[in-house]
Amino acid sequence: MQEFETITRPAHQNIYKPIRATVDHVIRESPTIMTIGMIPEQEFRFRTGEFIEVTIPGVGEAPFTPSSSPLETTRLEVTVMRAGYVTDRIHQLKKGDVIGIRGPFGRGYPLHKMYGKEIVILGGGCGFAPIRSLLYNLMAEKEKFRKVTLCYGSKTPEECIYKPFIQELRGIDKFEVFRSVDKPDETWEEAVGVVTLLLDDLKVDVPNAVAVIVGPPIMMKFGTLKMQEMGFPDSDIYLSMEKNMSCGLGKCGHCMMGKYFVCKDGPVFSYDEIRDQPDIWK
Repeated sequence: MQEFETITRPAHQNIYKPIRATVDHVIRESPTIMTIGMIPEQEFRFRTGEFIEVTIPGVGEAPFTPSSSPLETTRLEVTVMRAGYVTDRIHQLKKGDVIGIRGPFGRGYPLHKMYGKEIVILGGGCGFAPIRSLLYNLMAEKEKFRKVTLCYGSKTPEECIYKPFIQELRGIDKFEVFRSVDKPDETWEEAVGVVTLLLDDLKVDVPNAVAVIVGPPIMMKFGTLKMQEMGFPDSDIYLSMEKNMSCGLGKCGHCMMGKYFVCKDGPVFSYDEIRDQPDIWK
């Protein structure tokens, strides 16, 4: 496997015990997606692309990749799509509620391998959450990258999340943003169709670029095929494989993907690492 940077936890930290955190703010991003801001009771560090387990006392826990900047150690955000019992309870949180976080776990993006290159990011739906964390990191170190291009798709304009952040990003040198929706309304002025169509006319210096893909499995599959068609080698295509990472420790086996534990060996993989593993798009 490739060597990626990971956070070293303090030797005294109990990896099974959640850290207490207080909900600081709640942002409704779309009808089904919400961002929860929290303040942990102790300093909390993670690398972009790593994930945490969010605990709702008396309910359960679920894995999420933070959507906030990894450079901020006193506050944390996760962006959550309502999809089941735990996420439904997360959507009921309000300022002042107490929750727990475990982690960070896994392997994030190898930023050092992206220095001096163009970065093409393809995202869909709630896949924008880990992408936003990555973008915050890239913004803070923009002098180390040639250009950053974000291609983001959603079903409808209403479901396009992080609208203020998009506007901020479009005003930053070296960054460009393209968006598409499947079903436009009368206000939509950008592309219409599947998100991969945004790559058709993109001008990229592929030999000096890397690709990042995050989103629903079917989008990631066809996004990877499109990146290959553009000439990206498999080793330069990075995927965030968000499987059922129940324990975060490679113990329960729910997230196994061939020989890999996604929670432990990922969630970020280069495509050449996992292309021969079974059922990677399920």
